[in-house]
Amino acid sequence: MKALISGGGIGGLTAALALQQVGIEVELYERAPELMPFGAGIQVSPNGVRVLNELGLADQLQAFAFRPEGLEMRLGQSGRRVFMIPTREDAVRRYGVPHYHMHRADLTEVLSTALHARAPGALRMGRDAVGADQDGAGVTLRFADGSTARGDVLVGADGIHSVLRSQLFGADKPRFTGCIAWRLVIPASRIKPGVIPPTGTVWVGPGRHAVTYYLRRGELLNFVGLVEQEGWQTESWTEGGDRDALAADFAGWAPPLQAVIAEADDIFRWALFDRDPMPAWSKGRITLLGDACHPMLPFLAQGAVMAIEDGWVLAASLKEGRDIPSALAAYEAKRKPRTASVQLRARQQMGFFHKRTFIEQLTTYGPMWLAARLAPSSVNSRQDWLYSHDVTAPGG
Repeated sequence: MKALISGGGIGGLTAALALQQVGIEVELYERAPELMPFGAGIQVSPNGVRVLNELGLADQLQAFAFRPEGLEMRLGQSGRRVFMIPTREDAVRRYGVPHYHMHRADLTEVLSTALHARAPGALRMGRDAVGADQDGAGVTLRFADGSTARGDVLVGADGIHSVLRSQLFGADKPRFTGCIAWRLVIPASRIKPGVIPPTGTVWVGPGRHAVTYYLRRGELLNFVGLVEQEGWQTESWTEGGDRDALAADFAGWAPPLQAVIAEADDIFRWALFDRDPMPAWSKGRITLLGDACHPMLPFLAQGAVMAIEDGWVLAASLKEGRDIPSALAAYEAKRKPRTASVQLRARQQMGFFHKRTFIEQLTTYGPMWLAARLAPSSVNSRQDWLYSHDVTAPGG
């Protein structure tokens, strides 16, 4: 069996490795001429690390990653901690694998290097897919230069603006959330030690929140700021932003955040659009994966991890030897309930982080602050529904 994959991001690369590992020939096509070191930080929670470890990448991940001491919530204006869930050693005890923070470029490097080593020539750069055709014997992927590729199954891992999703199911109709996101990465050496905690920290406040965490063994510091704001609706991760506008959005917030913003050089912003779970991902020999079928709002930090899980489950379904349409239907049936749940819970998180009044904050965060001190196990288990899930287990 030969699988074609359109899209060389984290989901496409993971799927390629998983398919290759179960003995399926892979050709992965990426429109960019080379894999560029773009992007910012991503959180790779235990449910994703488990898959990457099963793909034989544990040592490579450890070489690039940062292991946070915990996941915590702080009030954005005062900096006061609401709660912290320990993760550095506790994640291994609780879930069997670590919790990592990584630069997107580093994870892409780990995945692409492994694919080059295991399937030389499988990654084809500079190939801009524009559509596909299928028949009873296979599927043909068409490219902008007029060339084609032929395989038995096609995976659309071509992202939030997926060409293959549009061809199969029509253009989607995203809703603007009324929220924009800022992101930046700076050398950690620019910030005094101890100013930004070595955790994945959510700083919550009226109509906005920020997230900070370290990357690349602690050498880099990642900042994401999410602000309710109308009137600007560009959905692009590469749109430049202005530091003065970012500073204005977080004026009056805690000094650690002011220190990070003051050191920002390259700043990007994008508008956040929400999409409902799709009723279907597959038609015949073609299926979708990752952002192409379940783009996530960033409030649970699961976009990349859900794509990683997809890649493993897809390979396991195709390995089982059923006819391809049945295998894709099984993959979709396993993944849709989970990804839909994560999509919808991520949607709910924005309101949870953005409580506007003192009373709203007190009634929402006060009980959590108290529980963290009187019953910490109840707080520490908050992410179990997400992180304990093991797609590599039999039946997973």
